[in-house]
Amino acid sequence: MTLNNPSDGVRAESLLGRARQGRSEAMGQLLQMYRNYLTILATMQLDRKLRRRMNPSDLVQETMLAAHRDFAKFRGTSEPEFLAWLRQVLINCLHHAVEVHLRAKKRDVRREVPIEQVSAALDRSAASFAHLLADRRDSPSACVRQRERAVALADQLAQLKPDYRDVIVLRNLQGLSFEEIADRMERGTGAVRMLWLRAIDRFKQACQPGE
Repeated sequence: MTLNNPSDGVRAESLLGRARQGRSEAMGQLLQMYRNYLTILATMQLDRKLRRRMNPSDLVQETMLAAHRDFAKFRGTSEPEFLAWLRQVLINCLHHAVEVHLRAKKRDVRREVPIEQVSAALDRSAASFAHLLADRRDSPSACVRQRERAVALADQLAQLKPDYRDVIVLRNLQGLSFEEIADRMERGTGAVRMLWLRAIDRFKQACQPGE
């Protein structure tokens, strides 16, 4: 699978147009294209303790349902505008989910998820995907072209085995130290370093044209 697939962006624009015409099946297909992207962003926003009470996949499902329900409120026409709107829907759903937990355990959750930083953090998360292939010979814009880079990279990460995906997310996107990752993954620090090197190598191989 390669990131150099401009037809994905064309398909997204086509589905967006059909969804605006009221075609529910097109809206469903469009949202599925961004499930991996939303899942990684949601995962990055949930502290390990909070994830015991809030499952990222459940948060994404709630976001997709809300997007389907409220699509008439979307005023954009392009894929980047739709992605920005989807991120806002995710933020709103996260706000709601945290408020539910705030009522149950206000002090703990307030420490774990600083709500005022959610929007900026989501944007930073999306931008950070671009650095994963920074040492490739061809430019990121040439690789993704008509698609949002973060979406394409999220789809690639979803193709990796779970340990590879998790160590890349923790190290490259969340910026954790190898010691912190070792604690999260319950492995030795040296083992985590080797896992990360193998994961990055496999990820780059998967992104090469013709793979």
